[in-house]
Amino acid sequence: MNKSVILSLLLIVGFLSCKNSGKEIDKLGIARKYYKALDSSNHSEMALLLADSLVTKETEYNYEQTFTLNEYVEWLKWDSIFDPTYKILQIEQEDEIVKAKISKIDKRISFLHQEPIVTNQIIRFDNDKIIGLETTVYVIFNDSIFVKNRDRLVNWIEENHPELNGFLYDQTKTGGLKYLKAIELYKNNQ
Repeated sequence: MNKSVILSLLLIVGFLSCKNSGKEIDKLGIARKYYKALDSSNHSEMALLLADSLVTKETEYNYEQTFTLNEYVEWLKWDSIFDPTYKILQIEQEDEIVKAKISKIDKRISFLHQEPIVTNQIIRFDNDKIIGLETTVYVIFNDSIFVKNRDRLVNWIEENHPELNGFLYDQTKTGGLKYLKAIELYKNNQ
């Protein structure tokens, strides 16, 4: 055999063995772990699943935000205050992304929306880390009920408990505690 044929065969064998020895990344499994970590408010598990930065998008509302890993874990602490329940209604991998239909209910959503919010989401990856979360469609979301209840709460707090003002935009654990307190005070006085 001539040297170029041998070299070509060695390169092909080397390429195939590298390709086959690398484990295929279970993106569907990572996505399931992500929603489980959200549901259980598991900060340490979340830190293992996400890249150093995470881009979140809401297509319907033309909104995008980039979080550092630490900022997203801080948001998770805020979210955990409301005792969330995340349910995977549908999930599938399509090429390099995972598509999911997710239901979320918690104390805040129960008060503002009065039923679970259901969204279609896309999860994007860089190797085995989540780098992007996109909410593409709000399948169940009544914005008029949500906004009406939110405005009633904000106005009532402004008049009766101004020390809690700002709770709406403070997505830290402290802000979540103020938000929950605002809801409880409002409900107890209606």
